[in-house]
Amino acid sequence: MFHVKQSETQSPNTFGMDTPLARELADLTARRKHLESVTVEFGGESRVLTVSNQKGGVGKTTTAVNIASALAGLGAKVIVIDLDPQGNASTALGIIHTTDISSIYDVLINDLPLRDIVQQSPENENLLCAPSTIHLAGAEIELVAQVAREHRLRRALDDYLESSPVDFVIIDCPPSLGLLTINAFTAASEVFIPIQCEYYALEGLSQLLGSIQMIQKHLNPSLHLSTILLTMFDGRTRLAHQVAEEVRTHFPTQVLETVIPRNVRVSEAPSFGQTVIAYDGQSAGAVAYREAAVEIASRKTQSKER
Repeated sequence: MFHVKQSETQSPNTFGMDTPLARELADLTARRKHLESVTVEFGGESRVLTVSNQKGGVGKTTTAVNIASALAGLGAKVIVIDLDPQGNASTALGIIHTTDISSIYDVLINDLPLRDIVQQSPENENLLCAPSTIHLAGAEIELVAQVAREHRLRRALDDYLESSPVDFVIIDCPPSLGLLTINAFTAASEVFIPIQCEYYALEGLSQLLGSIQMIQKHLNPSLHLSTILLTMFDGRTRLAHQVAEEVRTHFPTQVLETVIPRNVRVSEAPSFGQTVIAYDGQSAGAVAYREAAVEIASRKTQSKER
C-alpha cells in the first residue's frame, strides 16, 4: 500500500487544518484565552437592569440568568429578581421556589422585606436571587388594590440596597406588559432587551419602546434603553446577518458587539438547574455570554470616564 508523508507532499489544508470548523475552533480558543486575562473593576452605585421583551421565545430568561452568572464570575455582586410567575430564572440558578417558601410575591403583596426572601445561588457566592413562585400568577390582579401599586418593587429594592449594596440588579420580567412589568420598569434605570436574530425580530419592539416612554413620562424619568443583545444567532444564514444589520442600524449605540449563537449547551443547562456558565463555561454559548457581560460592565466604566 502506498503511504504519503504529510511533511513531504501534503499541505496542512489537505487534512482539514484550514476548514471553517477549524477556524471556528481556533477563534473560540483565542476568545477563551482573552477572557482569562480580562479584569473588570466594580464599585459605585448599583445598576438596575430590567430584562424585557413582550415577544416570547427570544431568550429573555436565559439571557438574564447567564449575564448575571457571568457578571458574578467577573467579581460583581449580583441579585436576580425573578418577576416571572413561571419561575424559570429561579430554576436556572438552582434556587428553591416551591409554594411553601416566601417569594417576591410576598414582597409585592405582603410588604415582606426583600432581604427575607433572597437566596444565594449554589454556583457562585456573588450570585443572589429573589425567587418567584406560582403565587405570583395572581399578583397582577391583587396589585390593582394596593397603594402605590406601580412602586411596590422599587420601594422594596431601595430598602434592600441601603443595607445590602450590590453591583447589579437584574430583573427578569414576564413576557407581557402588566403591573409586574410596570413595577420592574419603575424600579430600574436601564432596560435590557434580548432580540432573536430571526424574522419578526423587531415585532412588538415599537410597542415596548412606547411603554418605556410612558414610564419615563409618568413614573420613572431615569428609565432608558441601554442595552440590546442579539440572541440565537446562526451565522450560516443570510437572514441572521440581515436582522443583525437592521437592529444595529436602528439602535447603533445600544446593541452589544457580542452576539449569542445558537448553542445546544445553552439549551441543555436549565434542565440541570444551572446557567450555561456553570454547566459548560468553555462552550461557545458560555463564552459569548461572558463576553457580553464584559461589554455591559465596561460600558459603565466608559460612561463614568465621560
